[in-house]
Amino acid sequence: MQLGTRWSVGAAIPERLDGPMREAIAGVEADVAHLDTSVWSWTLTWLESRPVAELDDGTIVRQAADGSVSVEEAAS
Repeated sequence: MQLGTRWSVGAAIPERLDGPMREAIAGVEADVAHLDTSVWSWTLTWLESRPVAELDDGTIVRQAADGSVSVEEAAS
C-alpha cells in the first residue's frame, strides 16, 4: 500500500482519480452534506495499484481490478 494524499470534504477531488472514482466520492459527499463535515477529510491510498479513498467517518470508496467502484458505508 502506498499513501496518496489527503483532502477536505468539499475540496477538489484529486484529478489523478478516474471518473467513476470521482463520481462515487462526490456521491458520498452529497449523502453527508446534511452533516457538519467541516473537519472531515479523505485519505487516498493505493493498494495493488488501485485507489482506495477513506472518509474520516469510515466510509471507503475503492476501485477493483476490473475498474468497478464500490462504496462501503461506515457502520452506524
